[in-house]
Amino acid sequence: MSRAPRVERDAGGEVLWLDNGVLRLGLVPELGGRLLSLRLLSPGLLSDSDGRELLWRNDRLLTDDLRLRSGRVHRPRSGSLGDWVNYGGDKTWPAPQGWDDETQWAGPPDPVLDSGPYTAKIRQDGELAAVTLTSGDDPRTGLRLTRRFELRRDRCGYRLELTARNTSERTVRWSLWNVTQLAAEGAGGTYLASPAQVTRLLAGTGYPDWAKLPGDRVHIPHRDVVGKLGFPAATGWLAHIGGGATLTQSFTVDDAAEYPDRGSRVEVWLECPLPEPLAALGDLDPPARIVECEVLGPLTTLAPGERTTLTLDCAVTPGSGAVHDVTPAGHWTRPPELRDGRLVGEFVAYRDGELAAGQGAVEVRAGRATTLDVPAADEQRALELTDSTGERVRAGVARSRAEASR
Repeated sequence: MSRAPRVERDAGGEVLWLDNGVLRLGLVPELGGRLLSLRLLSPGLLSDSDGRELLWRNDRLLTDDLRLRSGRVHRPRSGSLGDWVNYGGDKTWPAPQGWDDETQWAGPPDPVLDSGPYTAKIRQDGELAAVTLTSGDDPRTGLRLTRRFELRRDRCGYRLELTARNTSERTVRWSLWNVTQLAAEGAGGTYLASPAQVTRLLAGTGYPDWAKLPGDRVHIPHRDVVGKLGFPAATGWLAHIGGGATLTQSFTVDDAAEYPDRGSRVEVWLECPLPEPLAALGDLDPPARIVECEVLGPLTTLAPGERTTLTLDCAVTPGSGAVHDVTPAGHWTRPPELRDGRLVGEFVAYRDGELAAGQGAVEVRAGRATTLDVPAADEQRALELTDSTGERVRAGVARSRAEASR
């Protein structure tokens, strides 16, 4: 049941839980400001059990309540990829990554931005709860990173606002790079809005597979491989499907800006356990089958004191249907079509409210799928959701069957 969003500290004060009765986010400031748990809570939304974990987390290092396991000690560290302690979850780094010169981020590991402690600031009122996590000042990159998580009432989504500020006395040039780790098990995979322009970035054992889909979409299935693809023409959303649940991330792209890694706006990395570490990748030793959904901001030149930002709107819903479009109001598992005088489709809402559909309005609930088959309105093309606060948000555009199949 939805309730006023709130922030709770665990008994030791080491873990922050951001909760609105529908979603529960677990944040650990001391472990590099990571989001290490993301769970659906609302009874009746899930097909098998409530509280499903969406993120991949290293269970050999952390308990379910996000505490270090007995005998484990965390400390900031640097070194090669083989020295990295991969806790999992969602984190923010600077890009481009590399070890050639000071214009590249030589991590992970990294003793400040990746594994250093972050400070936490909490805000909460009746409609909004937020946690702002701030890194230390990193002398190597010149950056201080901030990650702000916002959760509102009656929603199965949250907003992540990222900031990189130049706290050094020199000019630097970086991109914000958000990395979300999920289990790469079973059917599903990653969908993203992008024409079929794919850059093969890195092959540890090979490159991930990908397929072009109608509607300028690309699908990257789970596969036992260590490698990365980049998407220089990505247009603003991605979705990961696995374990009966869907995580979507929406963001703004700048067509006029330069992006790192040969222009990549989105990157997808796959890894799997290997017989021995990969010497060519700094002795990287993958702990599990993992997919990383990575969103990048533009490369930005920052004079001392200047900053760059990147905002991700994320949502969690049950279900494993292919994602056709992601909007501020929700996503479509069957795109809205005008067919023989009717409006048909299947929509998964991210907030409670009413969806203007056809000649009337359809009540929708956050996280629930709604099947549309209603008389079409004259000239209706745009769809809109009015939420419980009266805010109106875009829900998509109805198309003819021919348009939807392109």
